[in-house]
Amino acid sequence: MNWLLVVAGGTVGAPLRYLTDRAVQRRHDTGFPWGTLTVNVVGCLVLGLLAGAATAGAASDRVQLALGTGLCGALTTYSTFSYETLRLAQDGARFLAAANAVASVVAGLGAAFTGAACAAALWG
Repeated sequence: MNWLLVVAGGTVGAPLRYLTDRAVQRRHDTGFPWGTLTVNVVGCLVLGLLAGAATAGAASDRVQLALGTGLCGALTTYSTFSYETLRLAQDGARFLAAANAVASVVAGLGAAFTGAACAAALWG
């Protein structure tokens, strides 16, 4: 039965990733993958918040499966991040490739820590 929770979360996360990516990219007419960066950072924030809530006992195993594994797993995308970074480097935009890699790691970790800190403030 747990797999249904993951499927339900993924059913929301995958189209949300696609729609968010397209909306963000339409607003930023550049070669930089702003849409992928956005969904990955938002996913890190949600996962940090969820991890903090779980640590505080405020998120059940079911919520963790649906939102963490399902929603965040489908919303975020390491493979697209890797592909877009590689594509930038191959196209000669090495600075943008490096900026994407650094920004993704720094912003993603920052968002996860911020989410966990917010959860601690709310439920700690």
